[in-house]
Order: sequence, then C-alpha cells, then structure tokens
Amino acid sequence: MRAALCLLCAGAWQLVSSGRAAAALKLSSLEKFQFKSWMVQHQKEYSVKEYHHRQQIFAQNWKKINAHNKGNHTFKMALNQFSDMSFAEIKRKYLWSEPQNCSATKSNYFRGTGPYPTSVDWRKKGKFVSAVKNQGACGSCWTFSTTGALESAVAIASGKMLSLAEQQLVDCAQGFNNHGCEGGLPSQAFEYILYNKGIMGEDTYPYKGKDGRCRFQPQKAIAFVKDVVNITLNDEEAMVEAVALYNPVSFAFEVTEDFMSYKSGIYSSASCHKTPDKVNHAVLAVGYGVNNGVPYWIVKNSWGTKWGNDGYFLIERGKNMCGLAACASYPIPQEGESLHHRHITSHVPYLWFSTQSTPVDREYSPEEPFHMCILLQ
Repeated sequence: MRAALCLLCAGAWQLVSSGRAAAALKLSSLEKFQFKSWMVQHQKEYSVKEYHHRQQIFAQNWKKINAHNKGNHTFKMALNQFSDMSFAEIKRKYLWSEPQNCSATKSNYFRGTGPYPTSVDWRKKGKFVSAVKNQGACGSCWTFSTTGALESAVAIASGKMLSLAEQQLVDCAQGFNNHGCEGGLPSQAFEYILYNKGIMGEDTYPYKGKDGRCRFQPQKAIAFVKDVVNITLNDEEAMVEAVALYNPVSFAFEVTEDFMSYKSGIYSSASCHKTPDKVNHAVLAVGYGVNNGVPYWIVKNSWGTKWGNDGYFLIERGKNMCGLAACASYPIPQEGESLHHRHITSHVPYLWFSTQSTPVDREYSPEEPFHMCILLQ
C-alpha cells in the first residue's frame, strides 16, 4: 500500500506577510549580506514575497551551521544549495516520500573471515568510479546509487567506464516495487535490470529528473546484470569485505536535518534511526578508512559536486549509523565470469592473498594477481 506523504500547509501570504516583514527587521546586516552573496553564488532569483521568506529560512540555517561548527563534532557544516529551504521542503523534493522497508530484501551473501585491508578507496585504484551526478528535485537517489554501482562493476570487470541511464529506472522499474521520483531501492533496481535484460546509456536515455513514460529500447542496452548480491541485514562487516574485495556497494540510510549542510569530516548522528523501515536516501560506498581512531565509509552522493566534499561524504563505520547496513547490495555484471559469482554460490569461507604481499596493510588492486584459498573447517 502506498503511504500518503503528510505535508504541512503553508499559511496564506497575505496573513503572514506582515509577520515576515517584522521578522526580517531582526536580521543583521551581515545576515542580509550573506544571503545576497549566497544568491549570487547559486544564481537564485525570487519574487518580492518569496525573497523575505527565503531570507528568513537562510538566516535560521546559517545560525544552525555556525552553532554546530563552534561545538565539538566530528564533522563540519557549511552553506550549500539547500540553505534557503526548510528540512520539510527538502524531504519532499529530494528524499523518498514512498517508504522503503529494506528488511524485505533477501540476503544471499556469505561472508568470509578476513583479514581485510585497513583502508580502501576505489577512486584511487583506477577509473573504477564514475563522476558525481545530480538528481535534482526528484527522489531518485536510488537510481544514481544503482547506476554508480553497476558503472563501477562494469569498469572493474572490463575496463570500460559507462554512464548509465537513471531516467530509465525512474520511468520503467515500477514493476519491481520502485516508485520513480518517490523512491526505490538499488537491490530492486538491480533485479529490474537483470530481468529486463539491460539498461541503456545516459546519452540515449537522458535524465529529466521527473517521472515519465518508459522508453526503453532493448537494442540500445549497454550494461547487463548477471546476479544481485544482497548483504545480510545489519552485517556491516560484510559490507567491508564486499568493498575491499569486490565492488563499491549501494546502501540506504536515514537522512536527518544536519546532514543536508554537511561539508567535511566524519558524519555521525544521535537523532537518526537504525531500523530498516526509516531509510530515506540511497548512496554508494566507494571505500573506507580510519581517522584518529574513528572508522568511516567513503560515500558518493547524488547532489552534485558543490555539496559536501566535491559530492562525497564520510560517515562513521561500525555502528550501523542511521541504518546504513540495513539494505546494502551490489550487482554482478553480465560480462565474464568473476569471483563474485563463485563467492555467493559457495558456502565456505575463504581468504585471498596477493602473489606479492598480504592485504592487511595495503589495498588490493583488481589488476594484481591473487589466489583464493578455501578454509577447511
């Protein structure tokens, strides 16, 4: 059953315009100057009435950012493209309005025992991570997480970096319990691509950022899914193994208000939930590491390169932060046989080791020769 999204109704402009005008007088000259500078930077234009409304929201957000940055936190906040919006608006336009319960996803991943590299960053291994994209005002983050994981999988398997069509998933994947701009799950999108027999490129199916009619053309499909790997619910260590040995991993988590202004550092939250029914945003883990004793994930977002750290963020690892381990998955591309397939179809743990050194203190490269050892129980 599709849940209705409850929205707070704004009052009539005529009834509140006088109150806004009075409130606007309380803004400092610095706040007014900062807002005008921000408008120029982000090329914003408003009507006279909306100008005062947005100015007030901006000033409130700026105060929250400054107060946060003065405190003792593991991450910093900054102004960005969302700074003139309330969190209620952001949730409606950029996050899922259709609830997605990750607990319905069936696991088929069998984790080994390690050891794993202490840090991994697929961006540094070669051309295995596609560029950061921008979903716009559509809750289609799940499509960008999906294409990002498959783009990486194809690049790792074949050396070819593709740009796949998020819009195809928005328009065509509803039969797999996805809902276009209202939300969806990467695991369900991978299943769609598998049974649909492919996904087109962004050049032949360009992104529109709104729901539309399905225009898939099978003869133009350029990437295919052989199998889908769903990591066990809340098994964050299995996510580590998957990212270390195989592929960037799609995951979903719950975004709360402070995340929208993230700029740098390791994000953590005491207000978000860790249950699979609360997740509202999907992203792509492209690596992990440790900083000053705090383990973290390296995550690719879909809000453009002006958000966060060039479109990326770090989030605390090992605590199922905001439910990030609730529904992690990645695809196995159709091209060629790979260790992914042997891993999920064998029920025995293993260790891999390089012919040159062990993985404990260094990253594994896909080009590097290695062996798989079956561990006898």
